[in-house]
Amino acid sequence: MSKFIFVTGGVVSSLGKGIAAAAIGKLLEARGLQTTIIKCDPYLNVDPGTMNPFQHGEVYVTDDGAETDLDLGHYERFTNGYFSKDSNITTGKIYYNVITKERRGDYLGKTVQIIPHITDEIKKGIKKVARDRGVDVTIVEIGGTVGDIESLPFLEAIRQLRWELGEGYGLNIHVTLLPYIKCAGEHKTKPTQHSVGRLREIGIAPDILLCRTEKHVTKEQRDKISLFCNVEREAVIEAADVKHIYEVPLAFKKEGLDNLILKKLNVHKEDKELKDWKIKVVNRLKNPLREVKICVVGKYIALPDAYKSIYEALVHGGIANNTKVNIIKVDSADLEKGKYEKSLKEAHGILVPGGFGDRGIEGKIKAVQYARENKIPYFGICLGMQIATIEFARNVCKLKGANSTEFDKASKNPIISLLEEQKNVKNLGASMRLGAYPCRLSKKSLSFKAYKKENISERHRHRYEFNNKYKKSFEKKGLIFSGANAAQGLVEIVELKNHPWFVACQFHPEFKSKPDKAHPLFKAFVEAAIASK
Repeated sequence: MSKFIFVTGGVVSSLGKGIAAAAIGKLLEARGLQTTIIKCDPYLNVDPGTMNPFQHGEVYVTDDGAETDLDLGHYERFTNGYFSKDSNITTGKIYYNVITKERRGDYLGKTVQIIPHITDEIKKGIKKVARDRGVDVTIVEIGGTVGDIESLPFLEAIRQLRWELGEGYGLNIHVTLLPYIKCAGEHKTKPTQHSVGRLREIGIAPDILLCRTEKHVTKEQRDKISLFCNVEREAVIEAADVKHIYEVPLAFKKEGLDNLILKKLNVHKEDKELKDWKIKVVNRLKNPLREVKICVVGKYIALPDAYKSIYEALVHGGIANNTKVNIIKVDSADLEKGKYEKSLKEAHGILVPGGFGDRGIEGKIKAVQYARENKIPYFGICLGMQIATIEFARNVCKLKGANSTEFDKASKNPIISLLEEQKNVKNLGASMRLGAYPCRLSKKSLSFKAYKKENISERHRHRYEFNNKYKKSFEKKGLIFSGANAAQGLVEIVELKNHPWFVACQFHPEFKSKPDKAHPLFKAFVEAAIASK
Protein backbone atom coordinates (compact mmCIF):
# COMPACT_ATOMS: atom_id res chain seq x y z
CA MET A 1 0.00 0.00 0.00
CA SER A 2 1.18 3.52 -0.79
CA LYS A 3 2.35 5.73 2.04
CA PHE A 4 1.03 9.29 2.17
CA ILE A 5 2.49 12.74 2.79
CA PHE A 6 -0.05 15.51 3.39
CA VAL A 7 1.19 19.05 2.72
CA THR A 8 -0.71 21.99 4.23
CA GLY A 9 0.04 25.70 4.41
CA GLY A 10 -0.38 28.34 7.07
CA VAL A 11 -0.12 32.07 7.88
CA VAL A 12 -0.42 33.40 4.31
CA SER A 13 -1.01 32.09 0.80
CA SER A 14 1.66 31.86 -1.94
CA LEU A 15 4.25 30.29 0.36
CA GLY A 16 5.23 27.77 -2.28
CA LYS A 17 3.46 24.60 -1.15
CA GLY A 18 3.43 23.40 -4.75
CA ILE A 19 7.18 23.88 -5.12
CA ALA A 20 7.72 22.19 -1.74
CA ALA A 21 5.57 19.19 -2.71
CA ALA A 22 7.36 18.90 -6.06
CA ALA A 23 10.81 19.18 -4.43
CA ILE A 24 9.88 16.47 -1.89
CA GLY A 25 8.80 14.26 -4.80
CA LYS A 26 12.18 14.89 -6.45
CA LEU A 27 14.06 13.98 -3.27
CA LEU A 28 12.14 10.73 -2.81
CA GLU A 29 12.60 9.75 -6.45
CA ALA A 30 16.34 10.28 -6.03
CA ARG A 31 16.19 7.75 -3.17
CA GLY A 32 14.60 5.15 -5.47
CA LEU A 33 10.92 5.61 -4.56
CA GLN A 34 8.07 5.96 -7.04
CA THR A 35 5.88 8.94 -6.26
CA THR A 36 2.81 10.78 -7.43
CA ILE A 37 1.34 14.10 -6.28
CA ILE A 38 -2.27 15.25 -5.93
CA LYS A 39 -3.48 18.86 -5.68
CA CYS A 40 -6.68 19.47 -3.70
CA ASP A 41 -8.21 22.86 -4.51
CA PRO A 42 -10.95 24.38 -2.30
CA TYR A 43 -12.74 26.43 -4.97
CA LEU A 44 -16.17 25.46 -6.34
CA ASN A 45 -15.14 25.42 -9.99
CA VAL A 46 -15.15 21.83 -11.26
CA ASP A 47 -11.76 22.57 -12.82
CA PRO A 48 -9.76 25.74 -13.63
CA GLY A 49 -10.68 25.53 -17.33
CA THR A 50 -13.24 28.33 -17.27
CA MET A 51 -11.22 30.58 -14.96
CA ASN A 52 -9.54 33.76 -16.19
CA PRO A 53 -5.71 33.53 -15.88
CA PHE A 54 -5.83 36.78 -13.88
CA GLN A 55 -7.89 34.89 -11.28
CA HIS A 56 -5.84 31.76 -10.80
CA GLY A 57 -2.83 31.74 -13.11
CA GLU A 58 -2.37 29.45 -16.09
CA VAL A 59 -4.42 26.35 -16.75
CA TYR A 60 -2.11 23.35 -16.97
CA VAL A 61 -3.10 20.54 -19.37
CA THR A 62 -2.30 16.84 -18.99
CA ASP A 63 -2.01 14.15 -21.67
CA ASP A 64 -5.51 12.86 -20.94
CA GLY A 65 -7.01 16.32 -21.56
CA ALA A 66 -7.53 17.51 -18.00
CA GLU A 67 -7.47 21.26 -17.32
CA THR A 68 -5.76 21.48 -13.95
CA ASP A 69 -4.15 23.77 -11.41
CA LEU A 70 -0.77 25.23 -12.37
CA ASP A 71 0.94 23.38 -9.50
CA LEU A 72 0.69 20.19 -11.54
CA GLY A 73 3.17 21.88 -13.86
CA HIS A 74 5.64 22.10 -10.98
CA TYR A 75 5.02 18.44 -10.16
CA GLU A 76 5.76 17.37 -13.74
CA ARG A 77 8.82 19.60 -14.08
CA PHE A 78 10.46 18.33 -10.88
CA THR A 79 9.48 14.65 -10.99
CA ASN A 80 8.94 11.76 -13.39
CA GLY A 81 5.45 11.01 -12.09
CA TYR A 82 2.41 10.58 -14.34
CA PHE A 83 -0.41 13.08 -13.82
CA SER A 84 -3.98 13.00 -15.09
CA LYS A 85 -7.50 14.35 -14.47
CA ASP A 86 -7.53 12.47 -11.15
CA SER A 87 -4.45 14.38 -9.93
CA ASN A 88 -6.43 17.59 -9.33
CA ILE A 89 -9.37 17.34 -6.94
CA THR A 90 -11.55 20.44 -6.51
CA THR A 91 -14.45 21.14 -4.20
CA GLY A 92 -16.57 21.58 -7.32
CA LYS A 93 -15.64 18.13 -8.59
CA ILE A 94 -16.37 16.53 -5.21
CA TYR A 95 -19.78 18.21 -4.80
CA TYR A 96 -20.66 17.45 -8.43
CA ASN A 97 -19.97 13.73 -7.84
CA VAL A 98 -21.89 13.62 -4.55
CA ILE A 99 -24.92 15.52 -5.90
CA THR A 100 -24.99 13.28 -8.99
CA LYS A 101 -25.08 10.23 -6.73
CA GLU A 102 -27.81 11.77 -4.58
CA ARG A 103 -29.97 12.53 -7.64
CA ARG A 104 -29.47 8.96 -8.81
CA GLY A 105 -30.59 7.61 -5.45
CA ASP A 106 -27.27 6.00 -4.53
CA TYR A 107 -27.56 7.09 -0.88
CA LEU A 108 -30.88 5.23 -0.44
CA GLY A 109 -32.75 8.09 1.19
CA LYS A 110 -30.02 9.07 3.67
CA THR A 111 -29.41 12.69 4.61
CA VAL A 112 -26.37 13.74 2.55
CA GLN A 113 -23.87 15.66 4.69
CA ILE A 114 -20.35 17.09 4.67
CA ILE A 115 -19.32 14.28 6.99
CA PRO A 116 -19.27 11.48 5.94
CA HIS A 117 -20.35 11.91 2.30
CA ILE A 118 -18.16 14.80 1.14
CA THR A 119 -15.13 13.67 3.14
CA ASP A 120 -15.60 10.08 1.95
CA GLU A 121 -15.63 11.28 -1.67
CA ILE A 122 -12.39 13.21 -1.08
CA LYS A 123 -10.73 10.16 0.48
CA LYS A 124 -11.98 7.99 -2.37
CA GLY A 125 -10.38 10.35 -4.92
CA ILE A 126 -7.05 10.38 -3.08
CA LYS A 127 -6.92 6.60 -2.61
CA LYS A 128 -7.89 6.01 -6.26
CA VAL A 129 -4.82 7.87 -7.50
CA ALA A 130 -2.52 5.99 -5.11
CA ARG A 131 -4.06 2.65 -6.10
CA ASP A 132 -4.08 3.29 -9.87
CA ARG A 133 -0.49 4.56 -9.94
CA GLY A 134 0.86 1.76 -7.72
CA VAL A 135 3.43 4.14 -6.21
CA ASP A 136 5.45 3.93 -3.00
CA VAL A 137 4.52 7.43 -1.79
CA THR A 138 1.54 9.66 -2.62
CA ILE A 139 2.00 13.36 -1.82
CA VAL A 140 -1.23 15.30 -1.27
CA GLU A 141 -1.12 19.10 -1.33
CA ILE A 142 -4.09 20.91 0.22
CA GLY A 143 -4.66 24.29 -1.43
CA GLY A 144 -5.43 27.44 0.51
CA THR A 145 -4.37 28.37 4.03
CA VAL A 146 -5.26 26.71 7.32
CA GLY A 147 -8.12 28.75 8.77
CA ASP A 148 -9.90 29.17 5.42
CA ILE A 149 -13.47 27.92 5.68
CA GLU A 150 -13.29 26.51 2.14
CA SER A 151 -10.53 24.01 2.88
CA LEU A 152 -12.08 22.52 6.05
CA PRO A 153 -13.62 19.45 4.31
CA PHE A 154 -10.24 18.57 2.79
CA LEU A 155 -8.46 18.97 6.12
CA GLU A 156 -11.07 16.79 7.83
CA ALA A 157 -10.67 14.18 5.08
CA ILE A 158 -6.90 13.94 5.49
CA ARG A 159 -7.31 13.87 9.29
CA GLN A 160 -9.55 10.82 8.91
CA LEU A 161 -7.29 9.24 6.30
CA ARG A 162 -4.19 9.65 8.45
CA TRP A 163 -6.00 7.92 11.32
CA GLU A 164 -7.21 5.10 9.06
CA LEU A 165 -3.73 4.54 7.60
CA GLY A 166 -2.12 3.82 10.94
CA GLU A 167 1.38 4.40 12.26
CA GLY A 168 4.14 4.74 9.67
CA TYR A 169 1.80 5.15 6.69
CA GLY A 170 1.00 8.86 6.90
CA LEU A 171 2.93 12.08 7.48
CA ASN A 172 1.80 15.70 7.91
CA ILE A 173 4.08 18.47 6.61
CA HIS A 174 3.05 22.06 7.33
CA VAL A 175 4.52 24.93 5.29
CA THR A 176 4.53 28.10 7.36
CA LEU A 177 5.98 31.61 7.37
CA LEU A 178 8.63 33.06 9.65
CA PRO A 179 8.36 36.80 8.93
CA TYR A 180 11.48 38.86 9.43
CA ILE A 181 10.68 42.19 11.09
CA LYS A 182 13.35 44.55 9.79
CA CYS A 183 12.97 47.28 12.39
CA ALA A 184 13.18 44.70 15.20
CA GLY A 185 15.98 42.82 13.46
CA GLU A 186 14.53 39.39 14.15
CA HIS A 187 12.20 36.65 13.02
CA LYS A 188 8.80 36.31 14.64
CA THR A 189 7.58 32.79 15.42
CA LYS A 190 4.11 33.77 16.71
CA PRO A 191 2.34 33.47 13.30
CA THR A 192 3.69 29.92 13.00
CA GLN A 193 2.54 29.11 16.52
CA HIS A 194 -0.98 30.36 15.74
CA SER A 195 -1.06 28.47 12.43
CA VAL A 196 -0.04 25.19 14.03
CA GLY A 197 -2.56 25.87 16.80
CA ARG A 198 -5.37 26.19 14.23
CA LEU A 199 -4.24 22.95 12.62
CA ARG A 200 -4.22 21.10 15.92
CA GLU A 201 -7.70 22.42 16.77
CA ILE A 202 -9.08 20.36 13.88
CA GLY A 203 -7.15 17.27 14.90
CA ILE A 204 -4.03 17.49 12.71
CA ALA A 205 -0.62 17.58 14.38
CA PRO A 206 2.23 18.41 11.98
CA ASP A 207 5.16 15.99 11.96
CA ILE A 208 7.43 18.36 10.05
CA LEU A 209 7.44 22.15 9.71
CA LEU A 210 8.86 23.80 6.60
CA CYS A 211 9.62 27.34 7.72
CA ARG A 212 9.64 29.80 4.82
CA THR A 213 12.03 32.62 5.59
CA GLU A 214 14.11 35.38 4.02
CA LYS A 215 17.00 34.89 6.42
CA HIS A 216 18.55 31.85 8.09
CA VAL A 217 16.85 30.53 11.22
CA THR A 218 18.96 30.40 14.39
CA LYS A 219 19.27 27.43 16.77
CA GLU A 220 17.36 29.39 19.42
CA GLN A 221 14.48 30.05 17.04
CA ARG A 222 14.28 26.38 16.04
CA ASP A 223 14.23 25.40 19.71
CA LYS A 224 11.41 27.86 20.39
CA ILE A 225 9.32 26.65 17.44
CA SER A 226 9.88 23.04 18.47
CA LEU A 227 8.78 23.72 22.06
CA PHE A 228 5.67 25.76 21.27
CA CYS A 229 4.51 23.69 18.30
CA ASN A 230 5.10 20.18 19.70
CA VAL A 231 7.41 19.28 16.82
CA GLU A 232 10.79 17.58 17.20
CA ARG A 233 13.65 20.01 16.80
CA GLU A 234 15.11 18.06 13.86
CA ALA A 235 11.71 18.36 12.18
CA VAL A 236 11.84 22.18 12.13
CA ILE A 237 13.20 22.59 8.60
CA GLU A 238 14.47 25.88 7.21
CA ALA A 239 13.00 26.70 3.80
CA ALA A 240 14.93 29.87 3.02
CA ASP A 241 14.44 31.91 -0.15
CA VAL A 242 16.59 30.79 -3.09
CA LYS A 243 17.41 32.57 -6.32
CA HIS A 244 16.11 29.76 -8.54
CA ILE A 245 13.25 27.40 -7.65
CA TYR A 246 15.32 24.46 -8.91
CA GLU A 247 17.64 24.96 -5.95
CA VAL A 248 14.86 23.96 -3.54
CA PRO A 249 15.51 20.17 -3.66
CA LEU A 250 19.19 20.81 -2.91
CA ALA A 251 18.29 23.13 -0.02
CA PHE A 252 15.92 20.52 1.44
CA LYS A 253 18.56 17.84 0.97
CA LYS A 254 21.06 19.95 2.90
CA GLU A 255 18.53 20.22 5.74
CA GLY A 256 18.18 16.43 5.80
CA LEU A 257 14.51 16.48 4.86
CA ASP A 258 14.62 13.28 2.80
CA ASN A 259 16.25 11.31 5.65
CA LEU A 260 13.68 12.66 8.10
CA ILE A 261 10.73 11.71 5.86
CA LEU A 262 12.03 8.18 5.30
CA LYS A 263 12.64 7.76 9.02
CA LYS A 264 9.11 8.83 9.92
CA LEU A 265 7.58 6.64 7.19
CA ASN A 266 9.78 3.72 8.28
CA VAL A 267 11.32 3.33 4.83
CA HIS A 268 14.94 2.27 4.33
CA LYS A 269 16.66 3.40 1.14
CA GLU A 270 20.27 4.11 0.22
CA ASP A 271 21.22 7.77 0.56
CA LYS A 272 21.95 9.40 -2.80
CA GLU A 273 23.05 12.88 -3.77
CA LEU A 274 21.35 14.97 -6.47
CA LYS A 275 24.57 15.26 -8.49
CA ASP A 276 23.02 15.37 -11.96
CA TRP A 277 20.42 17.93 -10.86
CA LYS A 278 23.13 20.09 -9.31
CA ILE A 279 25.51 19.91 -12.29
CA LYS A 280 23.10 19.89 -15.24
CA VAL A 281 20.48 22.28 -13.84
CA VAL A 282 21.52 24.44 -10.88
CA ASN A 283 25.17 25.03 -11.84
CA ARG A 284 24.14 26.04 -15.36
CA LEU A 285 21.55 28.43 -13.95
CA LYS A 286 24.13 30.03 -11.69
CA ASN A 287 27.04 30.13 -14.14
CA PRO A 288 25.74 30.60 -17.71
CA LEU A 289 28.19 31.17 -20.55
CA ARG A 290 26.09 33.91 -22.18
CA GLU A 291 22.80 35.82 -22.04
CA VAL A 292 19.96 36.49 -24.48
CA LYS A 293 16.82 38.61 -24.39
CA ILE A 294 13.50 37.01 -25.27
CA CYS A 295 10.44 39.22 -25.64
CA VAL A 296 7.16 37.57 -24.56
CA VAL A 297 4.19 39.47 -26.00
CA GLY A 298 1.07 38.39 -24.13
CA LYS A 299 -2.40 39.40 -22.95
CA TYR A 300 -1.97 38.45 -19.29
CA ILE A 301 1.51 39.84 -18.60
CA ALA A 302 0.38 41.62 -15.41
CA LEU A 303 0.11 38.28 -13.55
CA PRO A 304 3.38 36.27 -13.62
CA ASP A 305 1.61 32.94 -13.05
CA ALA A 306 -0.55 33.38 -16.18
CA TYR A 307 2.37 32.22 -18.36
CA LYS A 308 4.20 30.14 -15.73
CA SER A 309 4.99 27.16 -17.97
CA ILE A 310 6.11 29.45 -20.82
CA TYR A 311 8.60 31.27 -18.62
CA GLU A 312 9.90 28.03 -17.11
CA ALA A 313 10.28 26.39 -20.53
CA LEU A 314 12.34 29.39 -21.69
CA VAL A 315 14.56 28.92 -18.64
CA HIS A 316 14.90 25.23 -19.57
CA GLY A 317 15.86 26.19 -23.11
CA GLY A 318 18.51 28.44 -21.59
CA ILE A 319 19.82 25.65 -19.35
CA ALA A 320 20.15 23.33 -22.37
CA ASN A 321 22.20 26.03 -24.15
CA ASN A 322 24.14 27.09 -21.04
CA THR A 323 22.57 30.52 -21.43
CA LYS A 324 20.70 32.91 -19.15
CA VAL A 325 17.38 33.90 -20.71
CA ASN A 326 16.33 37.42 -19.78
CA ILE A 327 12.58 37.64 -20.36
CA ILE A 328 11.15 40.99 -21.49
CA LYS A 329 7.42 41.00 -20.74
CA VAL A 330 5.31 43.12 -23.09
CA ASP A 331 1.56 43.61 -22.77
CA SER A 332 0.13 43.27 -26.29
CA ALA A 333 -2.60 45.82 -25.51
CA ASP A 334 0.10 48.41 -24.74
CA LEU A 335 1.95 47.46 -27.92
CA GLU A 336 -1.18 48.40 -29.87
CA LYS A 337 -0.84 51.92 -28.47
CA GLY A 338 2.74 52.23 -29.66
CA LYS A 339 4.38 51.42 -26.33
CA TYR A 340 7.25 48.93 -25.85
CA GLU A 341 8.37 49.03 -29.51
CA LYS A 342 11.88 49.56 -28.16
CA SER A 343 11.59 46.19 -26.37
CA LEU A 344 11.02 44.43 -29.69
CA LYS A 345 14.14 46.06 -31.13
CA GLU A 346 16.24 44.92 -28.15
CA ALA A 347 15.01 41.31 -28.31
CA HIS A 348 17.03 38.43 -29.75
CA GLY A 349 13.83 36.39 -30.02
CA ILE A 350 10.07 37.07 -29.87
CA LEU A 351 7.49 34.66 -28.44
CA VAL A 352 3.70 35.08 -28.65
CA PRO A 353 1.85 32.68 -26.29
CA GLY A 354 -1.77 31.49 -26.18
CA GLY A 355 -4.87 33.32 -24.99
CA PHE A 356 -8.55 33.95 -25.61
CA GLY A 357 -10.57 37.00 -26.67
CA ASP A 358 -9.83 39.98 -28.93
CA ARG A 359 -8.09 42.26 -26.42
CA GLY A 360 -4.51 42.99 -27.46
CA ILE A 361 -4.71 40.98 -30.70
CA GLU A 362 -3.49 43.80 -32.94
CA GLY A 363 -0.48 44.23 -30.67
CA LYS A 364 0.40 40.56 -31.14
CA ILE A 365 0.05 40.94 -34.92
CA LYS A 366 2.44 43.89 -34.75
CA ALA A 367 4.97 41.73 -32.86
CA VAL A 368 4.77 38.94 -35.47
CA GLN A 369 5.19 41.43 -38.31
CA TYR A 370 8.28 42.89 -36.67
CA ALA A 371 9.83 39.43 -36.18
CA ARG A 372 9.05 38.39 -39.77
CA GLU A 373 10.29 41.55 -41.46
CA ASN A 374 13.42 41.94 -39.32
CA LYS A 375 14.45 38.26 -39.36
CA ILE A 376 14.15 37.95 -35.58
CA PRO A 377 13.62 34.35 -34.34
CA TYR A 378 9.91 33.92 -33.74
CA PHE A 379 8.08 31.28 -31.69
CA GLY A 380 4.28 31.24 -31.75
CA ILE A 381 2.28 29.02 -29.42
CA CYS A 382 -1.44 28.22 -29.92
CA LEU A 383 -2.93 31.71 -30.45
CA GLY A 384 0.63 32.73 -31.38
CA MET A 385 0.41 30.38 -34.38
CA GLN A 386 -3.02 31.66 -35.38
CA ILE A 387 -1.80 35.26 -35.15
CA ALA A 388 1.20 34.39 -37.33
CA THR A 389 -1.07 33.13 -40.14
CA ILE A 390 -3.38 36.15 -39.84
CA GLU A 391 -0.39 38.53 -40.09
CA PHE A 392 0.89 36.58 -43.11
CA ALA A 393 -2.53 36.78 -44.77
CA ARG A 394 -2.78 40.53 -44.27
CA ASN A 395 0.74 41.69 -45.01
CA VAL A 396 2.12 39.08 -47.44
CA CYS A 397 -0.96 37.70 -49.20
CA LYS A 398 -2.74 41.10 -49.06
CA LEU A 399 -6.06 39.57 -48.01
CA LYS A 400 -8.32 42.35 -46.77
CA GLY A 401 -10.08 41.80 -43.45
CA ALA A 402 -8.14 38.59 -42.75
CA ASN A 403 -8.94 37.51 -39.22
CA SER A 404 -10.15 34.76 -36.92
CA THR A 405 -13.88 34.17 -36.49
CA GLU A 406 -13.15 34.31 -32.76
CA PHE A 407 -12.54 38.05 -33.16
CA ASP A 408 -14.65 38.83 -36.23
CA LYS A 409 -17.50 36.43 -37.03
CA ALA A 410 -18.24 38.27 -40.29
CA SER A 411 -14.64 38.20 -41.55
CA LYS A 412 -14.40 38.05 -45.36
CA ASN A 413 -11.21 36.03 -45.01
CA PRO A 414 -11.58 33.73 -41.97
CA ILE A 415 -8.00 32.44 -41.78
CA ILE A 416 -8.81 30.89 -38.42
CA SER A 417 -12.22 29.37 -37.84
CA LEU A 418 -14.12 27.28 -35.32
CA LEU A 419 -13.59 23.53 -35.32
CA GLU A 420 -16.57 21.70 -36.84
CA GLU A 421 -17.21 19.78 -33.60
CA GLN A 422 -17.11 23.03 -31.62
CA LYS A 423 -19.91 24.78 -33.52
CA ASN A 424 -22.73 23.34 -31.42
CA VAL A 425 -20.95 23.50 -28.05
CA LYS A 426 -22.91 25.44 -25.42
CA ASN A 427 -21.11 24.62 -22.16
CA LEU A 428 -17.56 26.00 -22.07
CA GLY A 429 -16.10 23.70 -19.40
CA ALA A 430 -13.84 20.89 -20.68
CA SER A 431 -15.24 21.23 -24.21
CA MET A 432 -12.19 22.40 -26.18
CA ARG A 433 -9.74 20.25 -28.11
CA LEU A 434 -7.82 19.09 -25.06
CA GLY A 435 -4.87 16.81 -24.32
CA ALA A 436 -2.36 14.89 -26.39
CA TYR A 437 -2.74 14.48 -30.16
CA PRO A 438 -0.29 13.07 -32.72
CA CYS A 439 1.56 15.23 -35.24
CA ARG A 440 3.64 14.24 -38.25
CA LEU A 441 6.61 16.45 -39.18
CA SER A 442 8.07 17.29 -42.56
CA LYS A 443 11.64 15.97 -42.66
CA LYS A 444 13.01 19.16 -44.22
CA SER A 445 11.61 21.43 -41.50
CA LEU A 446 13.14 23.28 -38.55
CA SER A 447 10.73 21.36 -36.33
CA PHE A 448 12.08 18.00 -37.50
CA LYS A 449 15.61 19.28 -36.93
CA ALA A 450 14.63 20.15 -33.34
CA TYR A 451 12.72 16.94 -32.51
CA LYS A 452 14.97 14.62 -34.56
CA LYS A 453 11.97 12.40 -35.30
CA GLU A 454 9.00 12.37 -37.65
CA ASN A 455 6.10 11.48 -35.33
CA ILE A 456 5.46 13.41 -32.14
CA SER A 457 2.65 13.87 -29.60
CA GLU A 458 1.81 17.21 -27.99
CA ARG A 459 -0.88 18.69 -25.73
CA HIS A 460 -3.61 21.00 -27.00
CA ARG A 461 -6.08 23.51 -25.54
CA HIS A 462 -8.04 25.47 -28.14
CA ARG A 463 -11.32 25.78 -30.09
CA TYR A 464 -10.18 27.36 -33.37
CA GLU A 465 -8.03 25.97 -36.21
CA PHE A 466 -6.31 27.13 -39.38
CA ASN A 467 -8.73 27.19 -42.32
CA ASN A 468 -7.29 24.72 -44.88
CA LYS A 469 -9.03 26.65 -47.65
CA TYR A 470 -6.05 29.06 -47.62
CA LYS A 471 -3.32 26.44 -47.47
CA LYS A 472 -2.24 26.31 -51.14
CA SER A 473 -2.20 30.08 -51.66
CA PHE A 474 -0.14 30.56 -48.50
CA GLU A 475 2.38 27.92 -49.59
CA LYS A 476 2.92 29.79 -52.87
CA LYS A 477 3.80 32.91 -50.87
CA GLY A 478 6.36 31.14 -48.68
CA LEU A 479 4.54 29.74 -45.65
CA ILE A 480 5.55 26.16 -44.85
CA PHE A 481 3.06 23.75 -43.26
CA SER A 482 5.61 21.55 -41.53
CA GLY A 483 3.45 19.66 -39.04
CA ALA A 484 -0.02 18.17 -39.32
CA ASN A 485 -2.50 15.86 -37.68
CA ALA A 486 -3.01 13.58 -40.66
CA ALA A 487 -6.08 11.80 -39.28
CA GLN A 488 -8.03 15.02 -38.77
CA GLY A 489 -6.40 17.08 -41.52
CA LEU A 490 -5.45 19.82 -39.09
CA VAL A 491 -2.45 22.14 -39.35
CA GLU A 492 -0.18 21.81 -36.30
CA ILE A 493 3.00 23.74 -37.23
CA VAL A 494 3.80 26.53 -39.69
CA GLU A 495 7.23 27.86 -40.63
CA LEU A 496 8.53 30.58 -42.93
CA LYS A 497 10.85 30.34 -45.93
CA ASN A 498 13.91 32.57 -46.02
CA HIS A 499 13.81 33.27 -42.30
CA PRO A 500 16.50 32.14 -39.80
CA TRP A 501 13.96 30.64 -37.35
CA PHE A 502 10.22 31.15 -37.57
CA VAL A 503 8.16 28.35 -35.99
CA ALA A 504 4.57 28.54 -34.77
CA CYS A 505 2.63 25.58 -33.36
CA GLN A 506 -1.03 25.03 -32.52
CA PHE A 507 -0.18 22.92 -29.45
CA HIS A 508 1.43 23.83 -26.10
CA PRO A 509 5.02 22.50 -25.98
CA GLU A 510 5.70 24.31 -22.69
CA PHE A 511 3.68 21.67 -20.82
CA LYS A 512 6.23 18.95 -21.60
CA SER A 513 9.44 20.80 -20.79
CA LYS A 514 11.66 19.98 -17.80
CA PRO A 515 14.75 21.73 -16.39
CA ASP A 516 16.93 18.68 -17.07
CA LYS A 517 15.17 17.87 -20.35
CA ALA A 518 14.24 21.05 -22.22
CA HIS A 519 11.51 20.78 -24.83
CA PRO A 520 13.12 20.48 -28.31
CA LEU A 521 11.37 23.58 -29.69
CA PHE A 522 12.31 25.77 -26.73
CA LYS A 523 15.88 24.52 -26.90
CA ALA A 524 16.02 25.30 -30.63
CA PHE A 525 14.36 28.71 -30.17
CA VAL A 526 16.91 29.83 -27.56
CA GLU A 527 19.70 28.48 -29.77
CA ALA A 528 18.35 30.58 -32.65
CA ALA A 529 18.16 33.64 -30.39
CA ILE A 530 21.82 33.14 -29.47
CA ALA A 531 22.72 32.97 -33.17
CA SER A 532 20.74 36.14 -33.94
CA LYS A 533 22.57 37.97 -31.16
